[in-house]
Amino acid sequence: MTASPTSASAATTLSGLFSQHHRHCDEAFAAAEKAVSGGDWAVAETAFDTFSTDLLAHFAAEEEQLFPAFEAASGMTGGPTSVMRHEHVQMRGLLANARQALADRDADAFLGETDTLLILMEQHNLKEEGVLYPMCDAHLAPRAAELLERCAAALGTM
Repeated sequence: MTASPTSASAATTLSGLFSQHHRHCDEAFAAAEKAVSGGDWAVAETAFDTFSTDLLAHFAAEEEQLFPAFEAASGMTGGPTSVMRHEHVQMRGLLANARQALADRDADAFLGETDTLLILMEQHNLKEEGVLYPMCDAHLAPRAAELLERCAAALGTM
């Protein structure tokens, strides 16, 4: 994983950690799109691999660490975490489609898939950063230090 060097030191809350990781994933995503647009397939593959690895690690940290802790603390199991998990499934499908387009060296198909992925990621991140992460900070305050360490390790920022 290729996390930004300041992620671990700058994040003091779960919302801060995961929001910073969103920005990190956004940067890797932009690098992949730029490389495909420029026809630099080798750079595109490397950048997309970085993006995919980091995005999937982000989903795993949320689904295996953050969401279960939030659900246990809040009692909400069918609420915002259910919506986020569903959107993760949708984004995994778009990642797979984009990966196939990249393997096929089909810039139009790749950029079409990533345009859809970008819209979904932007909407998803707004919901997480504006609603879910603040709820996690509030409900998980007693366990914040432990969860922050575990989630940072899962994201590769430690």
